[in-house]
Amino acid sequence: MKTLIFILILALCGCHTNHKVSQDTGKNDTVNFTPQFIPGPQALVYKTKADYNHLVPVLLSEDKSEIVSFPHPSDLKIGDSYPLPTVLNNGYLLDNRGIGLHVAFLSLTYEDYARLERAPSITELHEWLIDKDPLLELCDCGTKGAFSGITEQLNRIIDENKLRTICKVIK
Repeated sequence: MKTLIFILILALCGCHTNHKVSQDTGKNDTVNFTPQFIPGPQALVYKTKADYNHLVPVLLSEDKSEIVSFPHPSDLKIGDSYPLPTVLNNGYLLDNRGIGLHVAFLSLTYEDYARLERAPSITELHEWLIDKDPLLELCDCGTKGAFSGITEQLNRIIDENKLRTICKVIK
C-alpha cells in the first residue's frame, strides 16, 4: 500500500512542470530565464538597419554631434580574433565590444582599424562615420555571467518572441 501511494505521489508531481519539452528535440519550448542586472559585462542584444557586423562601433553624445568614446587600434584584436558581435537568430546580434543606445559605426572594419599605427583623431573619426542612428532595436538582457549557454538561451528567447518581455527594452 505504501508503495502504491508513493507511486501515485511521484506520478502527480512528475506531471506538473513549468515548461514544455519538445518530443523531437528534447529542448525546452518555453524560456525559463530571468536576467540578472548586476555589475559585469551586459548581454546587449540588438538589430541594425544594415550589416555593420564587421565595422567598428563608437559612442556618440546624446545629441549625436560628438564622438565621446572610441577604441584604440590595439584594443580591437584579442589574440588572433576580433570582438565581433555574435550572430543570433532572426538578424539579432549579441554585443561583444561595448555598444550602447548612442552607437554609431565607422566605415572601417575591425581588421583595418586594428592596423592603424596610432589612435585616429576626432576629425578622422567623424570623416569615417557612416551611420549615426543604426539601431532598430536594443535590449539589455542582464549580466552575461547569468547565462549557462548565452547563445543558445538568447536564440531560444528570440525564437519564442520573448526578447522584449524578458529583457529590458532600451530601443
